[in-house]
Amino acid sequence: MPRTTARVIVLAGPSGSGKSRLAGRLGLPVLRLDDFYKSGDDPTLPRITEGSNAGLVDWDHPDSWLPDDAMAALRTLCATGVADVPVYEISQNGRCGWQTLDLAGADLFVAEGIFAPDVVAACRAEGLLAAAYCIRRSAVATFWLRLTRDLRERRKPPLVLVRRGLALARAQRGVVEDAVRKGCTPMTPDEAVADVDRIRSTPVT
Repeated sequence: MPRTTARVIVLAGPSGSGKSRLAGRLGLPVLRLDDFYKSGDDPTLPRITEGSNAGLVDWDHPDSWLPDDAMAALRTLCATGVADVPVYEISQNGRCGWQTLDLAGADLFVAEGIFAPDVVAACRAEGLLAAAYCIRRSAVATFWLRLTRDLRERRKPPLVLVRRGLALARAQRGVVEDAVRKGCTPMTPDEAVADVDRIRSTPVT
């Protein structure tokens, strides 16, 4: 197994569950897995086929992002502590450049995003994983946090955001169950912070 200089803490959870906020609380370098979305003009993007949002890009479908690119960045960060990663701007509907993510000697870093569960098995098999959490809140709290974030960032027209938010609220239980099946432990943000503190204080053997 390749020698690693760092290990990754994966943060999964429904959209709006507070993954980015939690990543900030942990005070660790962060790899934003959502920056590995496909650009909005990619012809392979999946589309919603039913309901009031039929025809729109289904950004919650795993075919809307590039898992191989994400795993390549994770491997490089764990092996060398430095990786060039894409910068994705929702306002520009795609990648707008690249930036260097430098762990600055940290032996732990966070990878967070909607599709984070999809990297857990590979990271665990390759010895890169420190922990994997699925952040959970009540469906009402998650809906409100997601809606206020999306309205603030003007991601879509308000009516589209409300409709999408209601659909995601109905699907939230399934999202958590899927993350658990893929190797994540369900936790509240406070529980995850406490567990990361435990990992930090435990020597790596």
